[in-house]
This record gives sequence, C-alpha cells and structure tokens, in this order.
Amino acid sequence: MKIDKNSAVTLTYKVFDQLGHVLSNPKEPMVYLHGGYGNTLVKIEEALDGQSKGFRTTLILAPEDAFGLRDETLVRTIPKAEFPPGVKVGGELEGQTEDGKTHVFHVMKIKGPQVILDGNHPWAGKTLRFSLLVTDVRAASDEEISHGHVHGPHGHHH
Repeated sequence: MKIDKNSAVTLTYKVFDQLGHVLSNPKEPMVYLHGGYGNTLVKIEEALDGQSKGFRTTLILAPEDAFGLRDETLVRTIPKAEFPPGVKVGGELEGQTEDGKTHVFHVMKIKGPQVILDGNHPWAGKTLRFSLLVTDVRAASDEEISHGHVHGPHGHHH
C-alpha cells in the first residue's frame, strides 16, 4: 500500500544534530495519520507521500522546517518565590505568552532567587537530520480520520 491521505503510517526514526549527535532514538515506533493532520512535520509527510512499507530516507531539515527558529521573547526570568517548592531544572510548566495564549515552558536554570524559563522547543533553531524507515502502512479507520489521529498500539489511545 502506498502512503497517501488517510494512511496510518508506522515508522522508526532517529534524530541527529548537525554534529551527528543522536538527539532522539525512541525504542517504540511512531504512528501518525498522513495527510495534513499536523501529526508530524510537513517535510516528513512530503518525503513519505507515495512511498511504501520498507522505504528508508534521511532528511536534513532547517529550523524553519523542523521546530522553528528560537524566539527569545519566550525566555523568561521569574522570581523563585513565585514557584511552588521543589521547582527543578528540566521541569515543565504551563504559562502564558505575551498575547495571553497558554504555552509550555521548560525550567532551564535556577540562579539564586531567579528561575529561567524557556518556551522554545529544545530543538528550536537547530538544523536536524532525520533517519526514517517506514515499517507499516494501512488505511486509517473512519474513526481515526474523524479524530485526526491514529488509535491503537503506538498511536493515540482514548
């Protein structure tokens, strides 16, 4: 079966930075609904469109095609006193952007009485290399299509 709109695609992948360091090598495969549902990066969908099980490729994605450019307005310094006890580097919390939208921020550093938060994706601003292998392709169910994501093993569960 060829990958096209409304295909459930299973793939294994690795992500590397520009120096070849592995950033991600998940043990479980990724399963996504193909066809513009926003379940994976656009350039990955473009590369896999029309391909079949067993297809292997490597993509080099510029920041704009991956996790975006860094936005320094998403870096915040907040007084530690405003956080609950036990705030730790590496933690995540929801906050609001300047336009009032809910956004996830990562605790990057605790410097004395200050906590430095970053709302950028950790890979924002990086050129990334994706190594992809399609391990399965099937027609998505009507329910998966109506929900906009894959259900079941390695997909979304309700």
